[in-house]
Amino acid sequence: MLEVTAGSANELYAAVCRDVLAQGHRAAPRGMATTEVLGAHLRLTEPRRRFIHVPPVRVLNPAFAVAEALWILSGSDEPWIFTYNRALERYADDGRLQGAYGPRMRRWHDELDQVDHVRRLLARDPDSRQAVIQLYDPQRDTRGHRDVPCTLNYRFFLRHGRLEMHTTMRSNDVWLGLPYDLYTATMLQELMAGWLGVQVGTYHHHVDSLHLYAQHDRAAAAVAVSVVEPSPVMAALSAPAEGFTDFLTTVIADAVAPTMDAAWPAMAAVMGSYRAWNAGERPTALALAATIDDELGRALRGWYTHLTASAPMSVAPSGGAR
Repeated sequence: MLEVTAGSANELYAAVCRDVLAQGHRAAPRGMATTEVLGAHLRLTEPRRRFIHVPPVRVLNPAFAVAEALWILSGSDEPWIFTYNRALERYADDGRLQGAYGPRMRRWHDELDQVDHVRRLLARDPDSRQAVIQLYDPQRDTRGHRDVPCTLNYRFFLRHGRLEMHTTMRSNDVWLGLPYDLYTATMLQELMAGWLGVQVGTYHHHVDSLHLYAQHDRAAAAVAVSVVEPSPVMAALSAPAEGFTDFLTTVIADAVAPTMDAAWPAMAAVMGSYRAWNAGERPTALALAATIDDELGRALRGWYTHLTASAPMSVAPSGGAR
């Protein structure tokens, strides 16, 4: 069992890159060579330090990180997500990602909002061990779709005034998937803690197959030996529990209200800037990015620098067949 604990996502990520390369063994599912560790428990003790940025080796697309998180949390499987990551389209069947987490999380079998269920359960019984959000659905996920959820479930435990969150993944690609998975999951943890009026506790990330594809070995080795600065604390998040979907829809549509926490208008601006970039409106994108005065804004400006210096670095969907 690989166990890694760190205060920030940057530090956790560098340690994971190092330990998977040092302790992993070769495996080649579907003929693709990987270095794999079977059984990993990653702990992030300060989940608001969630954004991974280890330049010049590992630079994330913050617009995709934000868009994917809002896409999932709002319950969407709409194809607008492809605007932020064209690589996702290769996993689509009939124009949609069949393993999309959002509908499973917010409308399980078109009946149950699991996020709201967990909130109500823990508000009623803070010591409950039944606060589970299930994502893997064998009835759907054995049909041969290109996109099968890598995440099995999320679990929440309210202990000593702190909300601990556990995620279990059957498969997690260190290079392409892990940074974005950490970002979305810890956003959900922070929001849930806010609804319950408690502190954000440790985030636990359990992975059955934690792996690196062979083509990323050299870059991961460079991250492993990098001088890594701790990830900054992200701006605080709060959102209404009632009307949560409508709230997120306004952020996605860039129709933010002045009463929202500063983090939400920043997310909307990041997404808007990237839409302009993809539309070829580079001066507009850069001008908007320059107005975003937080960690996401700095990361977005770094991403644009990265794009102009080299070919875009592809990413895989959180639910992709990794």
